[in-house]
Amino acid sequence: MTERSELNTSHQPPTTSHGAEGARARAFLFAGGGTGGHIIPALAVASELRRRGHNAFFVGTERGLESHLVPRAGFPLELIQIGGLKRVGFRQRIATLMQLPISTLYAGRLLRSRRVAAVFSMGGYVAGPPVLAALVRRVPVVVMEPNAVPGFTNRRIARYVRRAFISFPETARYFPRGRTELTGLPVREEFFAIPPKPRGECFTVLITGGSQGSRTLNQAARQSWPLFRAAALPVRIVHQSGPAACDELRAAFAQSGIEGEVLPFIADMPAAFAQADLVVCRSGAGAVAELAAAGKPSILSPFPFAADQHQLRNAEAFVRAGAARLVVDRQMTAEKLFATVAELAADPDGLARMGAAAHSLAHPGAARRAADVLEEVARA
Repeated sequence: MTERSELNTSHQPPTTSHGAEGARARAFLFAGGGTGGHIIPALAVASELRRRGHNAFFVGTERGLESHLVPRAGFPLELIQIGGLKRVGFRQRIATLMQLPISTLYAGRLLRSRRVAAVFSMGGYVAGPPVLAALVRRVPVVVMEPNAVPGFTNRRIARYVRRAFISFPETARYFPRGRTELTGLPVREEFFAIPPKPRGECFTVLITGGSQGSRTLNQAARQSWPLFRAAALPVRIVHQSGPAACDELRAAFAQSGIEGEVLPFIADMPAAFAQADLVVCRSGAGAVAELAAAGKPSILSPFPFAADQHQLRNAEAFVRAGAARLVVDRQMTAEKLFATVAELAADPDGLARMGAAAHSLAHPGAARRAADVLEEVARA
């Protein structure tokens, strides 16, 4: 186990503390890692606590994204050895069960030596040992569950948490009555600042399968280009393909005769959202939170192997609200993509209603509210 630290970066604009003025600094442990969806929201909350004068540190693994993102944000990272228990082979499951008690004991020592006032968990297998240690030592645990259906760890500890921040009203049924709060997921302020886009002559479609891309979306998009060209639909396509497929897709796109570009990664995603009339993407918690903040209509194609089908449940919640169209992975073909985009492009009023419905699901100030509650439970 080691500790790492690098330069400070800010994930939300400075705010005035609501509850920490005059209060002594406290220590908070942040648990959860592996993916950006677990880490980036936690960093936003940790940054808010740091602005209020508190100390925050993270527990994670060396192979997860936290090993890069957390030190880059200027927070200490304590490394543990732990793996998953779901959707893994027999050997991995045995290894995890052997690692669990050792990592839990180590997390318990961290809680004691750093006098941790509360633990904030984003869920995931990385959160298991710190949360177990906190429950044993009666350190209050606050969780943020960004998906419509909680993950394995958060479901198992639901009855013991002091407070649970949720993004969908239906998630409340998994936690004890009175302990949930509908805050949404922390999202960069730039997404909330995106104004409604006036309809232009060219219909802009943003396609993204995340930072690593999506094979399904890449294939469907590539095969749809001749359909858009044959229909003479005035469309501009901006496609984040991921680095692995970019060169091949970019070369093919150059021959398609369609306006737009293929990029391995879009660093300024709020700017890409601002230019888009429609977004085609997966439906992870971070993606749908950004769609809501930006008020963008979307075609959602959930990743079919997500744990507990949480991406499908997220997409279904958006469809119920009238904010998105759902195309499951096995049905995401060139023909289906073209037909759905063409139908939506021909209905500007419907698109506007979808955007407004998406915006109604947004929850600004999630990081600030989470910091408020962490301060409250720490004082209690």
